[in-house]
Amino acid sequence: MSRTDRLMRLMDALRRLPAPVTAARLAEESGVSRRQLYRDIATLRAGGALIDGEAGVGYRLTEDPALPPQSFSRLEIEALRLSVEALAGIGDPALVAAGQGALARIVATLPQGQARHAQHAILRAFTTPPRRALPQVDLALLRAACWDEAALRIAYTDRQGRLTHRVIWPLALSYTDRSLMLLAHCRMRMDFRIFHAAGITEAARTGDGFRPRRVALVRDYAAARAAEHRQAACVEPAS
Repeated sequence: MSRTDRLMRLMDALRRLPAPVTAARLAEESGVSRRQLYRDIATLRAGGALIDGEAGVGYRLTEDPALPPQSFSRLEIEALRLSVEALAGIGDPALVAAGQGALARIVATLPQGQARHAQHAILRAFTTPPRRALPQVDLALLRAACWDEAALRIAYTDRQGRLTHRVIWPLALSYTDRSLMLLAHCRMRMDFRIFHAAGITEAARTGDGFRPRRVALVRDYAAARAAEHRQAACVEPAS
């Protein structure tokens, strides 16, 4: 783990956990030894973070200079919490953890009254596990390939059981209750294709990239779909 990632994880733990937080708990959350934790706290303090406490007592983040003050309405706060809780229904633990971490950063910047409201929001989302088939490849690989505009070589089994091997340019992931879909530009068909993520049995980077084509390709796909919808709407129903 890089030094920057380690310090960010420590700050997230200080924002998220009830204060005061023991050094043992912070070390566990940060994935470091207690000796390294003390050095990291000293580094954060030297960088301007106001962290009260000491070894044997516990620590409390009283001010985070890296985040400017923010203000939200009550309904906006409720919507943020509800959205993060609803992420559990997607069935992607990494995405849930990312949402919780982002919300913790936001709450840390709120005035005291709004932060209290965020902790005791009245809206709740109770989600059930998704009914979709679980992907057989690492979702982190698919996400990173989209972000990095990196070509993938995949083995794909379609709904009829046919297996193909092809190179794709991954563009976007789409979640529904019953499926997780990957929008991509298929280099074999030289056209847009939507793949069921559960049907991708193997995936690896080819070493080639398509930067900066992703945004333009997604725009082209959206325009093509909009044109199809307009054309369908203009078709006269049969009499």
